[in-house]
Amino acid sequence: MSSPADQQSKFAWSLINRATPPKRPAAERIADFREIYREFDEATALAQAARCIQCPDALCMKGCPLANRIPEWLALTAQGAFLEAAAASRATSNMPEICSRVCPQERLCEGACILNTRSEPVAIGAIERFINEYAFQRGDVDFGRAPANGRKVAVIGSGPGGLACADELAKLGYAVTVFEAQPVPGGLLVNGIPAFKLEKSVVERRIDVLARRGVEFRLGVRIGWDVSLAGLRDKFDAVFLGIGAQKPKPLDVPGANFSGIVEALSFLIQKNVDSPLMAGTPIEVTGKCVAVLGGGDTAMDCLRTAVRSGARRAVCLYRRDLANMPGSRKEYANALEEGAQFQFLTNPVELVGDAAGQVAAVRCVRMELGAPDATGRRSPRPVVGSEFEVPADLVIVAYGFDPMPFPGDSDLAQVATDKWGGFKVDENQMTSFPGVFAGGDSVRGPSLVVHAVCDARRAAQGIHRWLESRQPA
Repeated sequence: MSSPADQQSKFAWSLINRATPPKRPAAERIADFREIYREFDEATALAQAARCIQCPDALCMKGCPLANRIPEWLALTAQGAFLEAAAASRATSNMPEICSRVCPQERLCEGACILNTRSEPVAIGAIERFINEYAFQRGDVDFGRAPANGRKVAVIGSGPGGLACADELAKLGYAVTVFEAQPVPGGLLVNGIPAFKLEKSVVERRIDVLARRGVEFRLGVRIGWDVSLAGLRDKFDAVFLGIGAQKPKPLDVPGANFSGIVEALSFLIQKNVDSPLMAGTPIEVTGKCVAVLGGGDTAMDCLRTAVRSGARRAVCLYRRDLANMPGSRKEYANALEEGAQFQFLTNPVELVGDAAGQVAAVRCVRMELGAPDATGRRSPRPVVGSEFEVPADLVIVAYGFDPMPFPGDSDLAQVATDKWGGFKVDENQMTSFPGVFAGGDSVRGPSLVVHAVCDARRAAQGIHRWLESRQPA
């Protein structure tokens, strides 16, 4: 027979309303690039964790690409065992304090929470952030070095995939060297994701953890240009490719060559606070009408960045409706609060310029949704005679990214790829070159940070098994 305490815990979800983390007012946050959310306090974290009913078939774990042990660390949090909860969180994730900030929990763990059928889901992301910040603040994070196993691995790219793979390998005793083309490590975590979602100090702190574990970072080195894959394979026992996908998809409409049209990543990098990549002609935003083309998370980042950069108007033009928009609903709501506008079922078909060659408007056509395509999304089709113009003197193209091509004479260009240019890998994340592994966006296409971490952890285990199998008996 269950005790009264068990019964109270079982029904806590119906007695305690879901809480969201403290969020700064929109009028305040658009004046800077600091994070908009803050952590729960201890009492709120404890109460919110108590809402978990500890269901035997934890759907939240199935909704998480990392299969994080969510019910376990929620139960520990509900007991006030915050450090133990953080340790359980770190057991399956290499950067839980980052994933809790940037993951679209509403589509993953929280979206799968069984409470959605009766109430609101457990605030999994906010609790994950709280317990890990609690641990960092108390120095309760493992910085120790594992005993060296005598083998070396090169990791190419220091984004989430590269960092996670390096972390896992370092824990297994490998001497890991991370090669990064940019002058600072972190990849898109530092230069692509705006600081109002992920402050740079959070990434720097995670990189410091890796450095204290013995991971070496070599910056400003372009693999495929400065160093060949063959050169790496001569010096290292295995290689992991976590180079991402940063080649912007083209804007294939008339007028795409007018001045005032910029690619999303270039815009975000230049406007990102403290980015070392802010060189180049400044992109002037103050007082301008900004149109962002696309409906993903990058488009949301561009809209919110444009608002903070002084845009007179920032509008998203997207060819499907809200229900079919791929961007995070949380980011969409934040963008609306901050003054961004959205025009759905709107497809840009031409850019209109003035006599000086400066973009002045986006000519669009209204769309309607037809039958679902192979992925279940309803395919948009134009409405005849519905053309109209949206004034814009700055257009930001956020149509997504493809893998960056390597020079034709580079041996990296010989690694087998799929039809869109992503590396082909087996179940261990190994490419067509023995001992060369890959993961993240360079394999699966632009995706989530948590997917890159998942691939990287699988690759690290694949590297370990492959090297162990080559050891003499």
